[in-house]
Amino acid sequence: MNNRTYDFDLFVIGAGSGGVRASRMAAAEGAKVAVAEGRFLGGTCVNVGCVPKKLFVYGAHYHEDFEDAKGYGWTVDGVSFDWPTLRDNKTREIERLNGIYENLLKNAGVELIAGYAALVDQHTIAVGDKRYTAERILVAPGSKAFVPDFPGSEHAITSDEAFYLETFPGKVIVVGGGYIAVEFAGIFAGLGAETVLSYRRDLFLRGFDGDIRETLRDEMLKKHINLKFNSTISKIEKLADGQLQVTWQDGTTETADTVMYATGRVPNIKGLGLEQAGVALADNGAIKVDDNFQTSVPNIYALGDVIDRFQLTPVALAEAMALVRHLYKGQPVAMDYSNIATAVFSQPNIGTVGLTEEQARDQYSNVVIFKTGFRHMKHTLSGRDERVFMKLVVDGDSDRVLGCHMVGPDAGEITQGLAIALKAGATKAIFDQTIGIHPTAAEEFVTMRTPA
Repeated sequence: MNNRTYDFDLFVIGAGSGGVRASRMAAAEGAKVAVAEGRFLGGTCVNVGCVPKKLFVYGAHYHEDFEDAKGYGWTVDGVSFDWPTLRDNKTREIERLNGIYENLLKNAGVELIAGYAALVDQHTIAVGDKRYTAERILVAPGSKAFVPDFPGSEHAITSDEAFYLETFPGKVIVVGGGYIAVEFAGIFAGLGAETVLSYRRDLFLRGFDGDIRETLRDEMLKKHINLKFNSTISKIEKLADGQLQVTWQDGTTETADTVMYATGRVPNIKGLGLEQAGVALADNGAIKVDDNFQTSVPNIYALGDVIDRFQLTPVALAEAMALVRHLYKGQPVAMDYSNIATAVFSQPNIGTVGLTEEQARDQYSNVVIFKTGFRHMKHTLSGRDERVFMKLVVDGDSDRVLGCHMVGPDAGEITQGLAIALKAGATKAIFDQTIGIHPTAAEEFVTMRTPA
């Protein structure tokens, strides 16, 4: 690997989850590695994604905790919320994490190049007015928030800006039907904003299990979030007082302080010089790769959000490790995308792994469903009207558990353990033989005995 025909053995574009992991692991295998990043270390997840979002979810939940405390004998007086405190404490934590990422790269011997990189040809990368050559190039620039173009769309923000709002809105309209939309609707409502969630179809979280979608809808309505399904904004106008006037497609109008679009994320490929280097793209702008993450140019690879398989941080990490083992240890990539567990940090949370009931019925002829709904033990004294819902999807012929789904507190924490069971091929009989931990909500997953 001491072929110094090139400046670097591996040049990585993008220091997000996938890029950082690939850089560090390749350097550990003895490769001379550089990584270029023009924005911030750690990518979307650390800076404007999962990490700050989860901190905001924690923050938004305290108002319920204060209310729930009364039933346990606690009197909590004079409660008030200060947005700049949460925002700035979050930002300090993100900056701390940026520093950790920088140290991880430097300690691994990776050269960090600040700036936006673009491909000049298949072995040459430009960053500003400097040029670098590399034997192999990994393109891992991630994805970016997408806002459709319509009259006044420039007045809308995305989740990127929501993390840094100067003032907290009195009223906010969130547009979208994916996990970012439902999470931010919960955050804004929990922190005290009058919140509208608008979605163009009849129910959000398309692709999730139907029972899960309906349960979350019912729980969000209890939290006084105004859910506007089958609705679309046709234009946004900025009024003299700074408020935004939204005109809906049916001609009605509504004003809000903030309009946030969470209408999907698209591959972040602008200005990368992919066409110039001959890298083929799919119709949606994603970089086309084979099973080894190789693009149409043999020495150029891509992974993470930009290849648009699963826009999840742990997937990018797994892809990065698989690629480095392939390139520097000769191992086949063999990524397994089945049974990827995921959580939605809505309020209450969703945890899900495996097939939905709808997917299972498409693929199997004898599907057996087990489900349960109940009030969490905590709320027997708090008096809160929040329900927990759990569901198992089972193949009746083999008895294998095909899917586990939950809406309720700590659903993500609970589902991670269930994901191991599904990966291992656990049957419903094994779930039934497992003794529960009492009293927990999680024990319900091993005590459901009667098919729905």
